[in-house]
Amino acid sequence: MKKIIGVDLGGTTTKFAILNEAGEIEQKWSISTDIEREGINIVPNIIDSINQQLSQSGLSSTDVLGIGMGSPGSVDIDKGTVIGAYNLNWKTLQQVKEQIEAGTSIPFYIDNDANVAALGEQWKGAGEGNANVVFITLGTGVGGGVVAEGKLVHGAGTAGEIGHMNVDPNGYECTCGNVGCLETVASATGVVHLAQDYAEGYAGDSELKGLIDQKQEITAKIVFDQAKKRDPLAKKVVDKFSFYLGLACGNIANILSPNAIVIGGGVSAAGDVLVDGVREYFEKYAFPPVKTSTEIKLAQLGNDAGVIGAGSLVKMSR
Repeated sequence: MKKIIGVDLGGTTTKFAILNEAGEIEQKWSISTDIEREGINIVPNIIDSINQQLSQSGLSSTDVLGIGMGSPGSVDIDKGTVIGAYNLNWKTLQQVKEQIEAGTSIPFYIDNDANVAALGEQWKGAGEGNANVVFITLGTGVGGGVVAEGKLVHGAGTAGEIGHMNVDPNGYECTCGNVGCLETVASATGVVHLAQDYAEGYAGDSELKGLIDQKQEITAKIVFDQAKKRDPLAKKVVDKFSFYLGLACGNIANILSPNAIVIGGGVSAAGDVLVDGVREYFEKYAFPPVKTSTEIKLAQLGNDAGVIGAGSLVKMSR
């Protein structure tokens, strides 16, 4: 059976996996991402690491169907180029496909990292067995990917930018220049922003308010942990977060009617308290038939979503 290589390129670490054609991981490894000198060494390091691993495993390029990769930035999937991946220090157009195919003699496929994670969850994770899955990743920002009829939706180029769906026209300013994007209230930084705002006018007894008043560093994890302890201010913040994300999920489901909306990323580690709250508002705003046909679920693959999804790019190309 032939192998597939999945690569998940991040600003700190580049993760790799050798998978079989069924999407099962057989080997995993990672290297540091060298972003010095405008990221000039990133692609050569990826090539060296793949060639070295294949050699150690007794495999050659002919044993591999293809290499799939998820990358930050603006990806041209046909040309295999990346531009604007600022966390990689890539300021100019990068000929990733051309370089990796020349360096490994293996066919190469690439897509945006959030799209690739969506594919991973759809293939082997929370959306397994379903052709229609929307993935939302809640981290420093909010990303997403849409799989419809078993294929990634790209639109004219930027489909799946769920983080920039407007959920509050009078809300916070977003780094994109607009106001009220989902990212401003549902990301890790957005949850903290909400907590700080709500704490200002809050007069009741609350451990979270005490931490904020003492200028302690607050994280989304602290807010959700306090909500689990029934801290009244934290519960209020989590409820507002749930409203925004539940509203967004309702709108997404009304348009796309997916089998599942899968929520991943660092913030999703809050678990049931997050999903239960989001589901409540989703059911309030979703079109009645959608309430029963679309499930709100937590992601299952964790850090493996990227490499598995990257591997599925190879499968989809065949």
